[in-house]
Amino acid sequence: MPIIEIANLSKKFGSFTALHNVNLTVNQGEVVGFIGPNGAGKSTTIRILLGLLRPSSGSVRIFNKDAFTQAIPIHKKMAYVPGDVTLWPNLTGGQVIDILLQMNGPIPTQRRDELITLFQLDPTKKCQTYSKGNRQKIALIAALATEADLYIFDEPTSGLDPLMERVFQQCVKELQHHKKTILLSSHILSEVERLCDKIAIIKDGTIIETGSLQTMQHVTRALYTVDVQKPLDDLYQQAGVFDIQQDGLRYTFYVDNSAIPHVMTYLAMHHIVSITSMPLTLEDLFMAHYEKGGD
Repeated sequence: MPIIEIANLSKKFGSFTALHNVNLTVNQGEVVGFIGPNGAGKSTTIRILLGLLRPSSGSVRIFNKDAFTQAIPIHKKMAYVPGDVTLWPNLTGGQVIDILLQMNGPIPTQRRDELITLFQLDPTKKCQTYSKGNRQKIALIAALATEADLYIFDEPTSGLDPLMERVFQQCVKELQHHKKTILLSSHILSEVERLCDKIAIIKDGTIIETGSLQTMQHVTRALYTVDVQKPLDDLYQQAGVFDIQQDGLRYTFYVDNSAIPHVMTYLAMHHIVSITSMPLTLEDLFMAHYEKGGD
């Protein structure tokens, strides 16, 4: 069942087009990674999902409700964590967490306390004394303690150390186990790769690729390592071969999937000792899309 439905979404600020014909569906229980460089349109899309901006055209529906005109009932079933958290400076962290939780009804004290322990937060300190990482923990604890159906995380681990990043990832997996729906925007591609069922890549306000990592791996490039008896002097001239690295008689390189038959034929004509293929990481795929202009 679709939880988020974005159809032909465009957003203009004056003459500047921030989003153009964005289409994305997030189904119940999915963890979807939303990635792209700064200025690609991620934050604008999220602000529209939150009902903070009205689309210029197209539609955005959450729980089958209009994200802008029906934001209030949507927010009752949603939790959100921004990448830059601002808190009331003279309140303690614990007070802020409780204020945020009270907006959704009775405070789930047991879950709140479990998360405070997991994230190693001192809730008695005033917010003005907190580092960026500790401010981020406040927002994460408040969101994760909320019994929501949809969680939107926008750079949620910004400022966290690797140990706390791991805690966050464990919490996301727990939500996933309970069939919660998650939209995760993050620059930490290894985190997205580890957690997400589906990935949407946005560039210049347009989503250029959507699908599972496994699907994307089959339609972009492959990484090969080849050991040979004699140098492959003309490997550099083969179409569809990129980023060749040579270490003696070992070559490592990427091959566009469309060029694999040609490259295999080429390699078969040489003295190959061994050949191995490795699946691409999300970072490899991300860079391949941007190097090729998203084609």
